[in-house]
Amino acid sequence: MARTNSPDVSDEHSPLISPKNSGSDDVERGRLSFGSLEYGEDDEDLKSKSAFYLFLLTLSIGGLQIVWSVELSHGSPYLLSLGMSKSFLAFVWIAGPLSGVLVQPYVGIRSDNCRISWGKRKPFMVGGGCATIFALLVLGWTREIAEGVAGLVGPSSTSPATKTASVVLATIMMYVLDFSINTVQAGIRCFIVDNAPAHQQEAANAWASRITGVGNVLGYVAGYIDLPRHLRFLGDSQFKVLSVIASVALGTTLLLSCLHIKERNPRLDGPPSSANPGILSFFGQVFKSIEHLPPQIRQVCFVQFFAWMGWFPFLFYVTTYIGQLYLNPIFLEQPNLPADKIEELWEKATRIGTLALLVYAIVSFLSNVILPFFIIPSYKALERELQSDSDSSKTDSKDNEAPLTAPTILSAPHVSSLSGHLPYSTSKSDLPTALSPTPGSRLQIPRLTLPTLWRISHLLFALCMFTTFIIRTPLSATVMTGFVGVSWSVTLWAPFALISAEVARREELRRRKRRQGERQRKSEGKGAAGEGETAMTNDNPSNSSAAATPEEEPPYPSTGLILGLHNVAVSTPQVLATLVSSLIFKALQTPRGEAGDPSLAWVLRVGGIAALAAAWVGRGLGEG
Repeated sequence: MARTNSPDVSDEHSPLISPKNSGSDDVERGRLSFGSLEYGEDDEDLKSKSAFYLFLLTLSIGGLQIVWSVELSHGSPYLLSLGMSKSFLAFVWIAGPLSGVLVQPYVGIRSDNCRISWGKRKPFMVGGGCATIFALLVLGWTREIAEGVAGLVGPSSTSPATKTASVVLATIMMYVLDFSINTVQAGIRCFIVDNAPAHQQEAANAWASRITGVGNVLGYVAGYIDLPRHLRFLGDSQFKVLSVIASVALGTTLLLSCLHIKERNPRLDGPPSSANPGILSFFGQVFKSIEHLPPQIRQVCFVQFFAWMGWFPFLFYVTTYIGQLYLNPIFLEQPNLPADKIEELWEKATRIGTLALLVYAIVSFLSNVILPFFIIPSYKALERELQSDSDSSKTDSKDNEAPLTAPTILSAPHVSSLSGHLPYSTSKSDLPTALSPTPGSRLQIPRLTLPTLWRISHLLFALCMFTTFIIRTPLSATVMTGFVGVSWSVTLWAPFALISAEVARREELRRRKRRQGERQRKSEGKGAAGEGETAMTNDNPSNSSAAATPEEEPPYPSTGLILGLHNVAVSTPQVLATLVSSLIFKALQTPRGEAGDPSLAWVLRVGGIAALAAAWVGRGLGEG
């Protein structure tokens, strides 16, 4: 309902400053305001969540990361052991970026339109999780399944037909695995945005990056242990045992998150804004949505495009690069080794390279824990700017009798959607306890916001890639890889936090506007009492329906589609990076048993150039 102004607050001119009689009392009663929009005590979306809640909200992404680490670290050796050729292996790994480009936007649209009472994201998290576990377990026992079927239909278990069947089944399961993993990931990312308040999106995504770091470390550590020796009952090979462990981890974390976190009933949002698309209409909707992305989310996607042009070569080839450094002196001393000896040396070299990735994962996890303490939260940066703006507006208050409306606030330069957003009264007296300064605030570095830290991480990554000009030993390369872990921790945090905060802000505002319209319609239908109240509000233009209803914002894409488009910006560069890397390998690589192969170093250096481009594209991000 519309509220009437009391005489003692008639001189209040900014809706960002709460009236004197509704300051701390309103906070205690849970009634907060943003411009002319009201938020009652039943609005759970605005209440700050505990650290334990955010931990459980993001826990499932740790289980998913363990699945990723098993696939990436042991997938290639396992597929080659089935008899798959290296040339066909490249076709199999295309499933990753292909599923990222196609699945996540589609799952985003379908989950946005989902109206199941127990949540719009959980059905896709649970369904995708079941498919992931199924594909992972079938993949681990592919050879046994193919041999069993061969025994039933006639061919020998050692025949070429059985070997071919194993390769075909493994290929199908790899595609099912990648598509289902992306389904789960799309659901989890939207789940985090939907269930964390806008002012806690940075904190929620910081928790997600920490848990991802833990999943990375656990995955690499498990890969080092001789698991069949200790857990023989789970399988007789490393990949089988890892598949079981990853399946249990994903299932357990999904169960904990889904049981503890209650999604809001999507049926309260009304019918979907659009129908579930077919294949052709899906692509049309995706391309149309790109044009309507909020400007700063579009900028984040551009930054991600160039950043991941650098990240993919590093993630795929740094292990081989470090292994090559280890083997160079051996190949120089023994230039004509037999093929079996070369393969034996490369296995040892790969383990040394994987050790560097373990160091990288540990550094990344520690950075995820430590760095948030030094960052000025978005709400704090906004509070400072609002306080400065409030002080300056006091001198002009007598000349500006009309209050700002909600659209004016939302478009004001100093209230950047990515530099901060408070969906309630932001006067200092009304600031909720959860947003008040804490003892850890003393560690925060002035002007070090999350977008600034992200730009610094691009420069650090580029510097590390350019050190390949002087690196000559595996130890120095391991140190370099450890420093890259700092940049990786920010990559897992910053873009998701920036996009999530903007998406959550728009979703909150959209729901409040709808509820306010419902309240307004109810008040207009109350007869004479309503007419009297309407007459009272007409005496004050600031409380009229026109002022209370903000202007409609542009038709921005829905939450799931925005996060899906962001994943397209992450996945597409993998294809381009693969093409560029292939050209470099064709021009510079040497035979496998020779020393001094420069191709790997140049692939990493080109990735450093892409990181510089990302830092350049990201200038001004979050500044309005």
